[in-house]
Amino acid sequence: MMRTKIKDIYKCPEALAGKNITVAGWARFVRAGGEVGFIELNDGSFFSNLQLVLESKNIDNYAAVASQNVGASFVAGGEIVMTPGLKQPFEMRVSEIEVEGASAPDYPLQKKRHSPEFLREIAHLRPRTNLYSAVFRIRSEAAYAVHTFFNGQNFVYVNTPIITASDCEGAGDMFKVTVLENFADFTKDFFGKKAFLTVSGQLNLECFALAFGNVYTFGPTFRAEASNTQRHAAEFWMIEPEMAFADLNDDMELARGCLVFVTGHILRHCAEELEFLNKFVEPGLTERLLKITESKFGHITYTEAIELLSGCGQTFEYPAKWGMDIQTEHERHLSEKVFGGPVFVTDYPAEIKSFYMRQNDDGRTVAAMDLLVPGVGELIGGSQREERYDRLTEALRLKNMKEEDYRWYLDLRKYGGTKHAGFGIGFERLVMYLTGVSNIRDVCAFPRTFGKAEF
Repeated sequence: MMRTKIKDIYKCPEALAGKNITVAGWARFVRAGGEVGFIELNDGSFFSNLQLVLESKNIDNYAAVASQNVGASFVAGGEIVMTPGLKQPFEMRVSEIEVEGASAPDYPLQKKRHSPEFLREIAHLRPRTNLYSAVFRIRSEAAYAVHTFFNGQNFVYVNTPIITASDCEGAGDMFKVTVLENFADFTKDFFGKKAFLTVSGQLNLECFALAFGNVYTFGPTFRAEASNTQRHAAEFWMIEPEMAFADLNDDMELARGCLVFVTGHILRHCAEELEFLNKFVEPGLTERLLKITESKFGHITYTEAIELLSGCGQTFEYPAKWGMDIQTEHERHLSEKVFGGPVFVTDYPAEIKSFYMRQNDDGRTVAAMDLLVPGVGELIGGSQREERYDRLTEALRLKNMKEEDYRWYLDLRKYGGTKHAGFGIGFERLVMYLTGVSNIRDVCAFPRTFGKAEF
């Protein structure tokens, strides 16, 4: 079947005016009675619908079509007619139409708007709503923009393993991968040892960085954290670049460039979706995104941030003090109230950061950075990696991690090691930032969260 996508009609409707074409899609709205009927058709190629106008005198099966419910699928042929004086700029005058699939009367998306909580219970149908049409089209475009950015910077794309025997973060919140019915003896397991779903591809990625120079991975990661907050999921995607011969300043510049590029891509290619989200999800969203692309990024050390937060006169749920992890309320205060835009916070206490981060000369802090943005807080986290063999082994010891489990990682420091740096962006958190959606469950196609693994 030769059919025209609704997206292509919207690109240049004048070029198709007066021509007969075929379209196919699902009914978002049906109103048919008497001699004339209307169907708002969406085929998934574009945010907006195409209005079909049906007249009983022109269509033999008019009664059968008119009796259909919202959600039904149709294949329709007809003429594109410009309608400059009406709400929609053009419509299709239907000459023939077939019902591909009827929709039962209990179709749950009858109303114009539904709460996100309700839609999470019907995740198999929610992509048909305006909210999720906008969110997941932006998610798709953002993924494309990520690959475009790194490809343009001559980074090599590496698929790091999902099953691992190493704990990158040292936190221990990992899902075990096993074929055993009991965990008495892992030497009898499939891999002959304990194995887990990865929390990060970073350690494996460093191997390739020390061969290719600039590399990145973009794939699923997992964390067995019993948390039900709006920002936590058990399965999520991570964007992780790694650069050889690079320090923390290089890391921050790459993070800035990546965020500005992806945001600019969404502003250019998702105008319809942003217009909807700006109206119904976060008023001011488009302005906030534009500001990111035009802003100078601030920079403050962790110590300076704690001094500023503790002396600002504002009451926080978690009072700021040196040695604690900066909370979301602190992150948003810094980015929204103090800097009024994105800000890098660097040089965190070693005790609260991962073992692989490069130790600073002060003996207290590491060369780590977080990028904080208005509306979200932390969006990107990274560091310069510890390239000194003795310092790295000491960090493992202090974190109570077994040196033998990281022998291959230590080898990278023995055989041509270099200074290198990288960062991670939680892709779902990036999509939340780009859409204004506040709950991670609403930017995952089928969210996996504590106590929930449906669909």
